Amino acid sequence: MNPARHRLNQSTRLLGGRAYVNEAASQPSAFTSSTKEQIRTQLVAGAGAVILLISLAAAFLPLANGLSKAAVIGTMMVVAGAVEMTAGGLRLRNRFVTMLPGAATVLAGALFAVEPFGAFVPTVRLVIGWLAARAVTLVLTSLETHGSVRLWTILAAATDLSLSAILLLGLSATTITIALFGPTPHIVGSFAWVLALSFVATGMLLLEVASCEGA
Repeated sequence: MNPARHRLNQSTRLLGGRAYVNEAASQPSAFTSSTKEQIRTQLVAGAGAVILLISLAAAFLPLANGLSKAAVIGTMMVVAGAVEMTAGGLRLRNRFVTMLPGAATVLAGALFAVEPFGAFVPTVRLVIGWLAARAVTLVLTSLETHGSVRLWTILAAATDLSLSAILLLGLSATTITIALFGPTPHIVGSFAWVLALSFVATGMLLLEVASCEGA
């Protein structure tokens, strides 16, 4: 065999071997990256599912007897807010902004749990302020998103803003009722329904985020 051709064949085999090694070495890295991405989107979806379960529990809270509903509602808010903050930290972009609604929920929940229902007006103003703060932070978040995620973010903001407006409009009539009859179970339970509706919008938003970012 021609020595020059022999050396060419050896060089070709060597280069081919190196290319195979490089390809084999890159495959685990690509696999690991894909696996991490799947885990991230699954965690975001799981966070949405957890918040939907909390909303279901909040919807049935008025039926429960012998519980301190203020403490339970406050605890639900803290847990849901922490879950939402965690999901925001897992987002691909603008993590700080997407964590703000959850932070507002954690803060309001902690205050709600220690606020006695005897001081009804400060309590309802706390809920109104919480919903308004969520609406503002969700609007800010929507400015940094696109497509269906932006749509669901705006829907969540509109839900919280509408709930805060309803509570604000009903504040005067409710205050009169409280003055005459005290904080009735029906009024106390209404906070649980407000929570349930807000959490449904939040849970659906996170499920949409997971679906879009995992696609």
